[in-house]
Amino acid sequence: MKHLDKFYINGQWVAPIESTPFAIRNPATDSVIGEVALGGPADVDAAVAAAKAAFETFGLSTKAERLALLERFGQVMERRFEELAEAISKEMGAPITFAREQQAACGLSYVEDFMKVLADQPEEETLANGDTLLREPIGVVGLITPWNWPINQIAQKVLPALATGCCAILKPSEYTPLSAQLFAEFLDEAGCPPGVFNLVYGDGPGVGSAMSAHPDVDMVSFTGSTRAGKLVMKAGADTIKKVALELGGKSPNIVFADCDLETCVPASVFECFSNTGQSCNAPTRMLVERSCYDAVLGLAQQAAEAQQVGDPTQEGPHIGPLFDKLQYDRVQALIQIGIDEGATLLAGGLGKPAGLEQGWYARPTIFADVHNNMQIARQEIFGPVLVIIPFDTEEEAITLANDTDYGLAAYLQTGSADRARRVTRRLRAGTVTINGAGTNYGSPFGGYKQSGIGREGGIFGLEDFQELKVHGGFGDAA
Repeated sequence: MKHLDKFYINGQWVAPIESTPFAIRNPATDSVIGEVALGGPADVDAAVAAAKAAFETFGLSTKAERLALLERFGQVMERRFEELAEAISKEMGAPITFAREQQAACGLSYVEDFMKVLADQPEEETLANGDTLLREPIGVVGLITPWNWPINQIAQKVLPALATGCCAILKPSEYTPLSAQLFAEFLDEAGCPPGVFNLVYGDGPGVGSAMSAHPDVDMVSFTGSTRAGKLVMKAGADTIKKVALELGGKSPNIVFADCDLETCVPASVFECFSNTGQSCNAPTRMLVERSCYDAVLGLAQQAAEAQQVGDPTQEGPHIGPLFDKLQYDRVQALIQIGIDEGATLLAGGLGKPAGLEQGWYARPTIFADVHNNMQIARQEIFGPVLVIIPFDTEEEAITLANDTDYGLAAYLQTGSADRARRVTRRLRAGTVTINGAGTNYGSPFGGYKQSGIGREGGIFGLEDFQELKVHGGFGDAA
């Protein structure tokens, strides 16, 4: 049993000022594997005070000092990598192979990415008009991260914040505190100066809201649901703090008849089910050209039936459980809604896979003959559920793809390079994946519309944590 009863504030593990116990559960067995103490506004005050004091010096640190910190951190993470993968697998149910190769691995990749872009970014430059531009850290930042990609999101926020000279307070999801604890230990072991990084466990109402509204927090970076993102914006409005948001998605995947169906369709189904469908950019709406619609349904059904579900402790390409009963119940309710709405259940459905009655496993599910006004086509289900919608023309496909409140990602399958360029230009989404060719580390990640504000990754991730200052010459006094 793990007992996370200390917060990391001002370089020390300290007892909470306010404390409410919260069970850490293994979603594969629904067993309690530990307990985390959830703090409150007084703990936020202590962490913010430490960060504010540390910023007086760390905000003036040299690029070389910050690069050295990131390098030492990366070395610690690499040495303790397997601990991190096992923690992620236990706390959110990711199969160990996936936890190791995808979930934990992204942390090391972001260290390399942010070190490179920090080294290359000029801190001072002369503009074409002769004025001087300075890039400076924004100040004290509050970072709120989700449970579905715990280290991915922590790394995408904490590393660029520290790289630019900001001082941070992290509130990870209360459901996935084990990996966050390790991340804090890595920074401490790497010699992070006191107060530069602080960790406070808590829930949204108790810690997230206090952080978002705190007058001494200059910026909040939040990843989570669109509903919660709106609350973060409202909480930060009174102090006019900068808010960066990476929110939900209902990403379209347009399948044209001229693509390699036997390759693209199964790959698209497995991409939707990856991480048990618990990814904000998952391709959950498959829009299919009518001339190949029946063929796609057959291929999609075969892929869904081939998708293995199993024990996260076992190596392999299978998917694991949903992260909690809360999410399992939500996914089941939306599957029932799809049935009630009259969609054709092509694969899966209600209940758990055979032999996996313990834990929060869901059946990989596909609905066909879906209309874009159905709830299952508009709501983010966040589970292994794919909906398939037919279209007749390219214009209709684009209209359907853009007919959503979200705009985080889009996917496109076509054998025509001209069509790929033409359609991509018209899709209202922050990322477009064409024929399975995803983007690389260093590219900006973020969304249009209600999928968020700002971008994470690479130089764009650094810039989110920076202010711009400009001055002219030194005048006669020089």
